[in-house]
Amino acid sequence: MRLLHTSDWHLGRSFHRVSLLEAQRAFLDHLVETVRDREVDAVLVAGDVYDRAIPPLPAVELFDTVLHRLAALDVPVVMISGNHDSARRLGVGSGLLARAGVHLRTDPEGCAEPVVLRAGGVEAAVYGLPYLEPALSAPAVGAAGRSHTAVLGAAMDAVRADLAARARGTRSVVLAHAFVTGGEPSDSERDITVGGVSAVPAAVFEGVDYAALGHLHGPQRLTDRVRYSGSPLAYSFSEADHRKSMWLVDLDAAGGLRTERLELPVPRPLARLSGTLQELLERPELDRHTDSWVEATLTDAHRPDEPMARLAERFPHVLSLVFDPQGAEAGSGGSYAGRLRGRSDREVAEDFVTHVRAGRGPDASESRMLQEALDTVRVEAAAQEVAR
Repeated sequence: MRLLHTSDWHLGRSFHRVSLLEAQRAFLDHLVETVRDREVDAVLVAGDVYDRAIPPLPAVELFDTVLHRLAALDVPVVMISGNHDSARRLGVGSGLLARAGVHLRTDPEGCAEPVVLRAGGVEAAVYGLPYLEPALSAPAVGAAGRSHTAVLGAAMDAVRADLAARARGTRSVVLAHAFVTGGEPSDSERDITVGGVSAVPAAVFEGVDYAALGHLHGPQRLTDRVRYSGSPLAYSFSEADHRKSMWLVDLDAAGGLRTERLELPVPRPLARLSGTLQELLERPELDRHTDSWVEATLTDAHRPDEPMARLAERFPHVLSLVFDPQGAEAGSGGSYAGRLRGRSDREVAEDFVTHVRAGRGPDASESRMLQEALDTVRVEAAAQEVAR
């Protein structure tokens, strides 16, 4: 049985205010071609189908089109909701769509109800675990605690119990949307930290043949059987070095597993350039970036006049300008954007407290209060999306 593992489409997302709709359309064209040319038996989409809970109409139309094209090839699709999706909105019509081979898994209570696929002499139970917001999903999955590890562990316990009751030789696949220990994040994933902890151990997926993960945007192998496909397009300049791809996964009846990484076409390369304005305008080796999306970090001691307009003359697709002057005061940490890059919401809040109190940061109890406040805001926002 041949499966194609993809995730994090983020339909409707833009890149520094530049629409990515046509690039996303080109990716989906490539996906359909791959399904046909490589004789794929089923497509797995591990969450974040859309970029936000209420996606723009063109993104919905694009989603509708690709589902029709895959259905016309008679290729089943198993898809879960991610933390960017509105689970209830994505799940509308799931019963009817299942008749066409499109299996949406958006309800935590259905984690142990697999889609059973048969192809090439293999029978596989495919379990879809939608993004499980701990505070909202713990009761639905019977978790003893309200952490990512607790809810995902409880969901996997239910999966293993269902699998144990199935015929001997049934292969098993799990789709999940989570931050798993060992994964490398980028700047474009939304923080899902709860109580200061966001990661779950890869061991939570023990007992299944393959775990198709979504959430992190870089393609990654955590173990032979636990992998991230990553996003099909770069959604931040922190992904400039990513080789975007999908995983082609072959399961045989004896329990064997073979994977192949399929690199995706790049609609426009990304470049992160650094130097003084004059250097960026004159260095001949930068000619190869004239058609790239460019993030330029200027190291001039003093901010030059009209830097964006002058850069655009050489790099028509420059999108981001960062100032990191040479000779900045010690301890300043460079540019504000640079200081924030890669930091969690709590770390940003703690830095603010330290700044306004002239260098005195929060103590342990204050840090706990900040984390509790951030958790409350995130849970309330998630609950509002569910109620919409």
